[in-house]
Amino acid sequence: MSGSTTGIPLKSALISAACALPIALSGCVTGGGLNHQSDTYRIEIVESENASERVRFLVMHFTTIDFETSLQVLTQPSSRPVSSHYLIPEGNDPSYPHDDLRVYQLVDEHRRAWHAGTSIWEDRSQLNDHSIGIEIVNKSYCQPPPESTPGAEPEAVCFFPEFDPEQIDLVIALSRDILARYPDITPTRVVGHGDIIPHYKIDPGPKFPWQQLAEAGIGAWYEDASVQRHLEYLGGNTSSDRDAVRRRFAYWLRDYGYGIDPETASDDEISLYTRAFQYHFRPWLADGEVDDQSRAILLALLEKYFPDKLSGYQEINPEALAISK
Repeated sequence: MSGSTTGIPLKSALISAACALPIALSGCVTGGGLNHQSDTYRIEIVESENASERVRFLVMHFTTIDFETSLQVLTQPSSRPVSSHYLIPEGNDPSYPHDDLRVYQLVDEHRRAWHAGTSIWEDRSQLNDHSIGIEIVNKSYCQPPPESTPGAEPEAVCFFPEFDPEQIDLVIALSRDILARYPDITPTRVVGHGDIIPHYKIDPGPKFPWQQLAEAGIGAWYEDASVQRHLEYLGGNTSSDRDAVRRRFAYWLRDYGYGIDPETASDDEISLYTRAFQYHFRPWLADGEVDDQSRAILLALLEKYFPDKLSGYQEINPEALAISK
């Protein structure tokens, strides 16, 4: 989420206590199903196998603003309305009214929240139609770029505070509940806002603990040994053609799920998607450069989650893949 507004006092009726408590989350969902009843006509239920879940993705965001303002922005009408299914506060926020952290449910999971924008992941666009969104209070922000030297492209200066550990524990508990309800949300479909729309968004940013979530069974992460194998092989088999290497990396990004078009993407666009990937999987150095480590990490992810897609990759060591099976 992004935006700013003046904070207003919380209204106690905004969210019921039941839906604010993690233990009651499953009871807050009230969508339709094969249980419709009518007093005026009879219903025969024959459940078709030709259907799928609406929800396929779980999208993580940071708010950039405090809890009180976030709650207002996500629940009240405005000229540019935005919402999410859940809002997770952080500790030591003066605008938060409780002593304990609670999950705030703002939109029924069966309804479409407005959190993902014009987004793409895998073969789906407009991910609002296919996802559940979690907004996490975190006051990261970016400043306008400073004056630059002639001919240089200025970049914004961004500040990313650490996430509250108790807050992340709550994100993990909520996400586990969501994944249990929606088996179509596979590990690679737990994504950040910046993954699905990197032209405009970077959240949840490089301080978000994706590895910790993956270790808790939420989302994707790579195996270090696999990265090392690919890194060693790339070190001895790397093309000197920078443009060709970057273009092939764009194909790998698409194969993983990113919405890049490898054939038409500009060099700047490849850098943009590469940085989005690095924010998620190599947050200690998100520079947009297609270096061997970034390539090895992406190959390790593809090997783990999409092994069938690797057969046409000339950078793959067949012997290494055989060892990993």
